[in-house]
Amino acid sequence: QVQLVESGGGLVQPGGSLRLSCAASRSILSVYTMGWYRQAPGKQRELVASIISDSWINYSDSVKGRFTISRDSAKNSVYLQMNSLKPEDTAVYYCRVETTRGEYWGQGTQVTVSS
Repeated sequence: QVQLVESGGGLVQPGGSLRLSCAASRSILSVYTMGWYRQAPGKQRELVASIISDSWINYSDSVKGRFTISRDSAKNSVYLQMNSLKPEDTAVYYCRVETTRGEYWGQGTQVTVSS
């Protein structure tokens, strides 16, 4: 059973930065998409960013220009660099890995943006 483990969340002031990491417990075959989602209290889970390759990256409009997603396929890892954070970015952030046979989700890491 593959497990995805996120790290890097925490409390940060508005305008600050955080870097989230997600690593798989073992090698994952046939990975298609890796991505980050978030869920704020009382809201539905939403896509933040996803990556297939360096030339195929998708961001939600709310984070474009502030967040950067990257992946290291050799390490089965995906990262999310978050800059210029806003209070509305506060949420639990989840990583997701989609393969040709299904998907895996991490347990989530809390990001709180507050002064």
